[in-house]
Amino acid sequence: MSDTSSWVPTDVDVNLPNAARIYDYWLGGSHNFGPDRTLAEQVLTIMPGIRDAVRLNRAFLARAARFMVQSGIRQFLDVGSGIPTVGNLHEIVQRMDPECRVVYVDRDSIAVSHSELMLGHNKNAAVVQADLRDRDGILNADAARPLLDLSQPVGLFMLLLLHFVPDEWDPAGIVAGYRDALASGSYIAISHVAADSGTPGLTEAIEAYKSTQTLPTPRTREQLLPFFAGFDLVEPGLVGCAEWRPAGTGDVSDSPEINALPYAGVARKP
Repeated sequence: MSDTSSWVPTDVDVNLPNAARIYDYWLGGSHNFGPDRTLAEQVLTIMPGIRDAVRLNRAFLARAARFMVQSGIRQFLDVGSGIPTVGNLHEIVQRMDPECRVVYVDRDSIAVSHSELMLGHNKNAAVVQADLRDRDGILNADAARPLLDLSQPVGLFMLLLLHFVPDEWDPAGIVAGYRDALASGSYIAISHVAADSGTPGLTEAIEAYKSTQTLPTPRTREQLLPFFAGFDLVEPGLVGCAEWRPAGTGDVSDSPEINALPYAGVARKP
């Protein structure tokens, strides 16, 4: 992919590594640039299992989405959805019920522009460009209002997102704001880089991210549990990503540390 491709929005600085594009590279995507690939390869050298970790996160998304549809959810909000890749949320849920409605949210211009292209004429899916802290702006966006009935349960996804929210932004408070806006019976799915997984190279990999605008903040299980305040965790609770209801060998890696690198949990608002 040329670094001067015409699909790049004019407000994007392609010379600065970007977390969404690095993630896209690890998943085998092509919507990334030289600086993104350089940093992605640097992190791979430090922590070779990171590709498996992001793959496991996508597998968790699919399992959590299917669980929510089976639990009666028919409308979804994916905050921090990133650049479209294989197995997007709307594809999973609309395969189970074509009337499922999905709103994607991301602040990254490339993620938003490619989501718009991907969704095309899909009347039951849309994308909003916004910062996750702007809850009201997201829920009241022109693209979101026709698709989200907040008097009915919603499936909220925040996957590999909240570790990019520093403590001073109060990530638990941000999640609580969305919780308060959702109807009883809503679900939330969260995945988050674990500070206590024992994965070799994690500290060095985080240090490498200092060249981006989104420095990760790994957290322990005890630090993450408050993110689910006001929700009831469903079994098996907050566990390593690969431990959340694996359905096959593709949902688990050969490395126990990588299996536990992202924490993952799904919870229901009573």
